[in-house]
Order: sequence, then C-alpha cells, then structure tokens
Amino acid sequence: QVQLVESGGGLVQPGGSLKLSCAASGIIFKRYTMGWYRQAPGKQRELVATITSDESTNYADSVKGRFTISRDNAKNTVYLQMNSLVPEDTAVYYCNAKYIVSNFWGQGAQVSVSS
Repeated sequence: QVQLVESGGGLVQPGGSLKLSCAASGIIFKRYTMGWYRQAPGKQRELVATITSDESTNYADSVKGRFTISRDNAKNTVYLQMNSLVPEDTAVYYCNAKYIVSNFWGQGAQVSVSS
C-alpha cells in the first residue's frame, strides 16, 4: 500500500519560513520524481516544485529563489523549505510521486500565511 504523508504545515506570518516533509512508503522511492503542488481556495492545483531521481529540480516562477525542494533517499522523504512566505502562498500543499505510469498523492498539508 502506497502512502505519502505530509507534515510541517501551519500558520506563519508574512516573511516567515516553514519546512514541509513528505514521508513515502510502499514505493521504491529513489526511482520516483517527487513533487510539491498546492491548491488555494477557488483555484486549480498548481505545480510548486519537482525533484527527479537524479536530483534535477524545477520550480514555479512564483517560488523561485524562495522555496527549495530536496530529497533524502535513505529516509524515503522529500522536503520543501519555504522562506520569505507571502499571503499568496496560502494553500493546501500536496506531495506527489511519479514513475512511468504510477502517480500517487498525499492527503495535503495546510499552509497559511497571515499576520
């Protein structure tokens, strides 16, 4: 059974930082491209960042220079370090795992940026 479990969400003030974690089980983690997506109220889910099996990264323009995605294959975990947060970053953040035709999602973690 595949599980992606996000943690680290919460409420933070503008300019603050949060680090999300996603622990994976039931997959051969090192083979998968891992990603973070987010969905704000009333909006479609959008890509935030991805990291491939060889650790190539890709970021949405809106988070470049502020967010960093990383992975630890020994811990089957992917991270998203979020700095300089702004209210527009408020959303539910979802962890994603993709490999060939396999595509799995976590349950989501709420991130709220507000003063």
